[in-house]
Amino acid sequence: MADLSVRNRYFDELFKTPGLVWMGQNTNHIPAHPEVTAAMVASIKSGEYNAYAPPLGFEDLRAAIVADFGVPGLEALVTEGGVNALSLICRARAKPGTTLVTTDPTWKWPCLFAKQQGAEVVQTPIYGPETDYKLTPDLLRAYIDDRCAILYVVDPNNPLGVTYSAEELGAFAAIAKENGALLVHDCTYRDFAEGHTPAVAIDAENAICSLSFSKWLGLAGMRIGGLVGNPALIAELAAVSTSVLGGSVVAQRGAMAGLKVKDDWMKDVRRIDLANKVRIKAAAEALGMAIPIWPSQGNFLILETGSTGVSPEAIVEAARLDGVMIRQGAYHTEAFGDRFIKVSTTVPEAWAGKFADNLADYVEKAKSLTDVPALF
Repeated sequence: MADLSVRNRYFDELFKTPGLVWMGQNTNHIPAHPEVTAAMVASIKSGEYNAYAPPLGFEDLRAAIVADFGVPGLEALVTEGGVNALSLICRARAKPGTTLVTTDPTWKWPCLFAKQQGAEVVQTPIYGPETDYKLTPDLLRAYIDDRCAILYVVDPNNPLGVTYSAEELGAFAAIAKENGALLVHDCTYRDFAEGHTPAVAIDAENAICSLSFSKWLGLAGMRIGGLVGNPALIAELAAVSTSVLGGSVVAQRGAMAGLKVKDDWMKDVRRIDLANKVRIKAAAEALGMAIPIWPSQGNFLILETGSTGVSPEAIVEAARLDGVMIRQGAYHTEAFGDRFIKVSTTVPEAWAGKFADNLADYVEKAKSLTDVPALF
């Protein structure tokens, strides 16, 4: 509990920082589409939040999510954020004596959920040019066996930004089925990728996709995400949900409005995102920092810090002292976390400009820091 309290105070202080530049959690801070804001404001003004939402989500939203994935015959389950969607899967499938197989790096929280259920987490190392920073079928076969209950693939990968082809996903789906595992395709960042195939389009029987409205639509604080899968899988997972009274009514109204304007909205978001990446890349490379994955298929970049002579944590703290929040690699991976920092790029261009313009100062400041506080 003590560690949790420290972590909570850390983020509470971040929220209290006036004008903080949030560039560490892949959240979207580009000003919201007016129709999304209007839908949520109208929901609040009408007082409809006084009532509970349907337990699986509003039917119009569920249908819109399935349509957005483009795979007929599936169903959607609306959850309180993408993280809760993944926790349902672990609650349903992870058991003592089973494994969750994923990559290293990966998104850490499903690993924690699986351990809470008594399962073992098996991670395949992918940080390096020898695998092109990606999971391969051969690598997967070396780490998976018939104990595997969940094969968890984040695509695009957070924090690396690599994505997988339909052929690669097809191979993963086949290997999962051979070993009796469910393929869980975390599609949180799919809207930033140049072409993306959801696993449910390849194997609707034995794959499920998770999604979030935090990253592409900017609703992180509203807590809304979901799952897309065949009706039997959705029923299985809904049966272990604790959200029996439904998710946020206001958030669901915003999500529905967002899906209606998604095509036009994402054109602007991706334009700003790419411009920010280009600017940050130039600033990092001017300092000798490497950008191993370019272009990143997520709304973030990793910058390798080895050439700077200082730790990722020291750079993160130096940036924080200037009102800029970025992430150290150790948040994502113990094995490779000392190699990089991660910077989110769906932010106002002025924010990215501040980070890029001051990056050299952060590195210099980091050299003089003797006491870096705990980072999360």
